[in-house]
Amino acid sequence: MNNFLDNIKEAKCIAIIGHINPDGDCVGSCLGLYNYICDNYENKQVDVYLQPIATKFRFLKGADLIKNQSEDKVYDLAISLDCGDTDRHGEFSGIFANAKETICIDHHRSNTGFGNYFYLDADASSTCEFLYRFICYGTISTECAECLYLGMVHDTGVFKYPATSEETMTIAGKLISKGVRTQYIIDETFYKVSYNQNQLTGKALLNAKLHLDGKVISTCITTDMFKEFNTTKDDTDGIVDKLRVTDGVEVAILAYQKGEDLFKFSLRSISYVDVSKIAIAFGGGGHIRAAGVDIKGDFDVTLDKILKMIEEQL
Repeated sequence: MNNFLDNIKEAKCIAIIGHINPDGDCVGSCLGLYNYICDNYENKQVDVYLQPIATKFRFLKGADLIKNQSEDKVYDLAISLDCGDTDRHGEFSGIFANAKETICIDHHRSNTGFGNYFYLDADASSTCEFLYRFICYGTISTECAECLYLGMVHDTGVFKYPATSEETMTIAGKLISKGVRTQYIIDETFYKVSYNQNQLTGKALLNAKLHLDGKVISTCITTDMFKEFNTTKDDTDGIVDKLRVTDGVEVAILAYQKGEDLFKFSLRSISYVDVSKIAIAFGGGGHIRAAGVDIKGDFDVTLDKILKMIEEQL
């Protein structure tokens, strides 16, 4: 891990790259590292490359400087965060590939292993938790701490998912000691929803169906539903977790339509189904209890295939 800070010290220009459709852990880790480098290393050019982030994350320091368009530029060092493979870099994959040195830091068990330096802890609750171990507590600013804390909050479901460990809570406590606005981050970025989002959630829950003797629940949000309630994919946050806590359910499936025959599937399990195996089989990835994948094809046909794979594990 000491090599990580040595590489940062030696590089004059650094690119930080996350995955497509950046979530809280991705945004938090990327901006957390950005702020840490800017706070502690002079004369560094540091650029963060991400697709447009959710409005609720834009209060984080450095969010307004995120680059949404790729550039034809060669960096001394490119750091990939919270990304299971280089395809997930999307339009920024060239920036990572062309850098003189590359580093990958991740916590996804499905990570393919890439970069000149590769660091993986599949037991870490989040990339933000893992990233914390690389940096020095004494030089973490409040702004950096808020980024890391936000990522941990989102990838642990406010510290309730199985990956939440004693170390997770210890690190969260240390970040709080830096002056993190805990209530603001949890309420404003995790729990707060719009009226339209509530309507979309209600329709999705009304349309939900039980499968395999009630052990699986699924629902699908179509493009027509997005239009009906003037919502987007960003408004689907939290819906799969509402499905997951249905009594008797082991696996929850939320799908939303991205194109005519393209659907994003989010899979969550409670105790014993490894949903990452299912996502990986379709070209996606994730964790044992939380995974996702984009699948092109008829929704009902695809759902039937997923249910058969779940049934094999059940």
